[in-house]
Amino acid sequence: TSLLLMAGIVVAVGLCRRLTRRRLRSHPRLCTFLLEMFSTFQICACTNELCLLGNAEPKPHTGLTLTYGFTVLHGLTLPGSTCNPCGTLQPMWGGGTSVKMGGLKIGAQFVAAVLARVFMHFLWRLEMAEPHYGALSQGCGDPMQTTEMQAFCIELLFSVVFQLTVLRVESINPKYRVHLIALLITMLVYAGGNLTGAIFNPALAFSLHPNCFYEKFWSYSLVYWIAPSLGKFLLFYVF
Repeated sequence: TSLLLMAGIVVAVGLCRRLTRRRLRSHPRLCTFLLEMFSTFQICACTNELCLLGNAEPKPHTGLTLTYGFTVLHGLTLPGSTCNPCGTLQPMWGGGTSVKMGGLKIGAQFVAAVLARVFMHFLWRLEMAEPHYGALSQGCGDPMQTTEMQAFCIELLFSVVFQLTVLRVESINPKYRVHLIALLITMLVYAGGNLTGAIFNPALAFSLHPNCFYEKFWSYSLVYWIAPSLGKFLLFYVF
């Protein structure tokens, strides 16, 4: 049921993206905002559901396999979207995107993060699948299973590795590139998922753990917002 739910989300987002391109060609800013919002919504909604399947047996093989599979699916179905505020900073820094357009995309990403969380909460209340039972009562899942400083360093390092890889594989055929990026993300989740969740995406982190940001805002903003953003700026400085 969870897999069918995520497949339905992917199909619905694909239809919305296609309709947006057709109907809003004459409104480029609105079109850009909606495309980025729909794309980020897909990733946040599916990842929220995947987190409920992380304890499925056999562990961790099931969770890692689903992570790889859906990362490939996102890469194939969401071309042209970054879905990550840190990724949006790159063209802004290089002059390829104006500050206004970049801010519009980042705003769309965080709006999508909130909408995805609200939407998934609504579905979890329906208890359509076994993992949904009790999902709403979990509160802050506390993904940080290490010290704040170590968590900061892990998210910083993972952000640098991920963004550097994305830059290095830009010239590769998109059909193969999505598999390389999906493999990297799966490896990072395997390496640090039990310590920080290995998110390195500020919008996704906010969608997955909004209660944690509410309870420990400064700690979680430092680890899941500032660390990946700082990693991106370090990458700009070096390259």
